[in-house]
Amino acid sequence: MSEFVQFCFSGLTVGAIYASVALGFTLIYNASGVINFSQGEFVVIGGMTTAVLIASGVPIWLAAPIAIIAAVIAGMTLYKLAIEPARGAPLVTLIIITIGASIFLRGLMQTVFDKQIHRYEGFSGEQSIAIFGAALLPQSIWILGGSLVVFVLLVWFLSRTKAGNAIRATSSDILAAKLAGINTNSTMMLAFALSAATGALAGVLATPVTFTSYDAGVLMALKGFAAMMLGGVGSPAGALIGGILIGLIEAFTAGYISSDYKDAAAFLVIFLVLFFMPGGLFGMVRVERV
Repeated sequence: MSEFVQFCFSGLTVGAIYASVALGFTLIYNASGVINFSQGEFVVIGGMTTAVLIASGVPIWLAAPIAIIAAVIAGMTLYKLAIEPARGAPLVTLIIITIGASIFLRGLMQTVFDKQIHRYEGFSGEQSIAIFGAALLPQSIWILGGSLVVFVLLVWFLSRTKAGNAIRATSSDILAAKLAGINTNSTMMLAFALSAATGALAGVLATPVTFTSYDAGVLMALKGFAAMMLGGVGSPAGALIGGILIGLIEAFTAGYISSDYKDAAAFLVIFLVLFFMPGGLFGMVRVERV
């Protein structure tokens, strides 16, 4: 029983991180229809910047906001220099641009920081909490709570605010959005900024548990993408549920089969979802008349 509960705790913790990454994917997709494969780098920027600042003597309450601001600047710069000039390009071209941006950011972080693995102490210490014979880290509660807060705020933002409606309108029909007086460039930049902030927050919360390094963003982005595909592309609820499910699948695969196969489990999920359920759990089914 304790072993099963421990795997659940591990899966929920990691899954909440994947859910945050997937929510960042979802925000960009809802604004532009683009899958931003540099989303994982924003997670690393958040974690690495916070770790380096804390090591330099900066308190966590100041280091974390600075790290998130740094990621927001990176996200806005990415849109301004790479995405905006190519707005009229085919969707595949835009996706390739985000992959190139991921490679560039990874090299930049290697230069600015280092190649070492970084972490810092959890917000509420390192003493685990015993529940049903299993150990739950206090930082796991921060991670789960942070993902839920991001989810609630994202749903509220997209459905209840003028800027959120502008993002959805831009995604639905950019020409109609322009004719309605929406500044689509500003709307897109806002989406990239919020997506970067979401990723950076995930990095800040996750680093005490998962550790981080300059090249950790690639796998993080792929897991977040798998979560989004499982939950349904464009659905915030799907991103949250998909991330949790991916985390649990990984934890139980590592615990009951072998840790060598836990990463493969996420990619197997992508394959199965694309093959049997392309819309995901909460994705919209599009019907086209021809």
